[in-house]
Amino acid sequence: MSALVLDMVSKRFGGVVAAADVSMQVPPGRITGLIGPNGAGKTTVVNLITGMLPVTSGTIRFGERDITRAPAQEVARAGLARTFQNIRLLAEATVAANVLIGFHRHERCSTLASLLGLPAARRESAAMRARAQALLERFGMARYADHPAGGLAYGHQRRVEMMRALAAEPALLLLDEPVAGMNDVEAGELGAIFAGLAKGGMGVLLIEHNIRFVTSLCDHVYVLDSGKLIAEGRPEAIVANPAVIAAYLGS
Repeated sequence: MSALVLDMVSKRFGGVVAAADVSMQVPPGRITGLIGPNGAGKTTVVNLITGMLPVTSGTIRFGERDITRAPAQEVARAGLARTFQNIRLLAEATVAANVLIGFHRHERCSTLASLLGLPAARRESAAMRARAQALLERFGMARYADHPAGGLAYGHQRRVEMMRALAAEPALLLLDEPVAGMNDVEAGELGAIFAGLAKGGMGVLLIEHNIRFVTSLCDHVYVLDSGKLIAEGRPEAIVANPAVIAAYLGS
């Protein structure tokens, strides 16, 4: 399994520094946290990792592969998947259809074979539907399979986005505020799923405002403030760190 490694990664927008010399590691089989106050640069870092923003300086590696300049589609093919801070679903499509989109990179049959209904295409389609059903059941969403995704409650839409990301069968999953707006029960249910993914060998980068949620799940936590890493370490050390407390609460 591969680790994600950022080495002195920076991003500048003209004279504005959105990320400054960020170095961090996300190993396989563990949940790594990335926290910080609003405007700290957390989503910018995720966008740099996933090829949605170009890196100004520094390097990003996933295993032996340098993905610093890789476009988003190549990063996805390398085995990274993400969710978004702002939910991005096909609102009119069903929940099942939204999840099936995530299997796209695993399709082997051509569009023509699918249109002609060839046996191989039918087998592939059936296999993907079965895998989508398994994800729906894992996330407690099977009863919503035929519902339009845009008509679901916010927390359920979050789950659909996570299922779509997992459908790509990534080696590493980046979760951008996955439990924002959820109550403790909903967050706890998702936390158990994330822990199961890590136990199965997947690397997880968890970006969240909910410090209690992050510290309950993560082995190692990085803290950003104004684009700079101000602390890293075990969760219990992070929550007691004066610099972290000042960043969240003010000096």
